[in-house]
Amino acid sequence: MTAVRVFDPAMCCSSGVCGPSVDPRLARFSADLDWLKTQGVSVDRFNLAQQPAAFAEDQSVRSTLEVKGAAGLPVVKVNGEIKSSGVYPSRAELSSWAGIG
Repeated sequence: MTAVRVFDPAMCCSSGVCGPSVDPRLARFSADLDWLKTQGVSVDRFNLAQQPAAFAEDQSVRSTLEVKGAAGLPVVKVNGEIKSSGVYPSRAELSSWAGIG
């Protein structure tokens, strides 16, 4: 099974789509992750503000933060390999990395 792990910057909630002004990129990305789940992909998402240990425990994510700082987030890993850093990828990118269609 393909595993996607997303390491988000510090946000007020796990999805990043809460509060009075929702960023449409985050709403789209959240929908894309939900779609991946329906395709049988395992998806885990970590928020720096709420789950800092996940960032510290992952060597490649920790290295990205050391080199790029917060500008390196989000980090998207697929099957343990960093596929994206600093931007939210498109559904087409996610599906390609996950081997879907």
